Amino acid sequence: MKQETITEIQKVREAPEKFDEEGLERIIGKYAGKLGGLIATLEEIQRHCGYLPEEALRMVAAKTGSSLVDVYAVATFYSYFSLKPRGKHLITVCLGTACHVRGAARVVDEFERQLGIGPGETSMDNEFTLETVNCLGACALGPVVVVDGRYHSKVGKLKVKELIEGAISGDRADIDIDDDRIFPLEVSCPRCNRSMMDGETQIDGYASVRVIVAGARGHGLLRLSSVYGSRATACEADISDGEETKMLCPHCHESLAVEQECVECGAAMAAMMIKGGGIALVCSRRGCGGHMLDLG
Repeated sequence: MKQETITEIQKVREAPEKFDEEGLERIIGKYAGKLGGLIATLEEIQRHCGYLPEEALRMVAAKTGSSLVDVYAVATFYSYFSLKPRGKHLITVCLGTACHVRGAARVVDEFERQLGIGPGETSMDNEFTLETVNCLGACALGPVVVVDGRYHSKVGKLKVKELIEGAISGDRADIDIDDDRIFPLEVSCPRCNRSMMDGETQIDGYASVRVIVAGARGHGLLRLSSVYGSRATACEADISDGEETKMLCPHCHESLAVEQECVECGAAMAAMMIKGGGIALVCSRRGCGGHMLDLG
């Protein structure tokens, strides 16, 4: 093992609470031997711990027979994973070209001023972590900021204080669509062009997106939130977390798969046409929140 790799791993901060070895063993066992199991394992561990502790990486390597270098490589390759404890609230600002030319750098500066931290840092009270990324896949709606998993479009300096106060108060109310904090999508099948919206089943306060999902143990209906950035779903099929599935149109039963891989986990993406123009891509792996917008 390279010395610099060992050094980097040793820099990982230890968990502030007692290490839950039993809980992590259950997570590791759930994905043992499954395709994409390592990524799914790390993703659930991060949800469980809030980040990826050093002990967790060592346990994953030992229990799966993988080398620690390989586990560490995956944990550091995907920007979704964090080797450091994050604050209670995670703020991510896109600095991609489209967002940058619309003033994203000034938005970052304002977050730094109000929070007293820079990108990659966590406030002393562990309330906030500030991060920047190169692209969030919603270029036409920039500058884009994600607060606790909720996407906010067209963010300017004056909106920064509102986003911080909303995170502290827990205000996640989905109000009028004209409020740039949210943007639900209306989608249709790219094969038969029929609407995939299900007004009778609402998620996040809006009509859900209805698809057929097929896995190793059968198939059934899957409903996705139409609010861009939300990971909320309702699944009637028996699909395991981390399992790569096939998504089909509920009308023509044609596959929605395209030749594009999820940047978070490498699984195939499913495509849906957005009313008004553009394509929405969602990851076909159960539990992965990978998604992209191509608004053309």
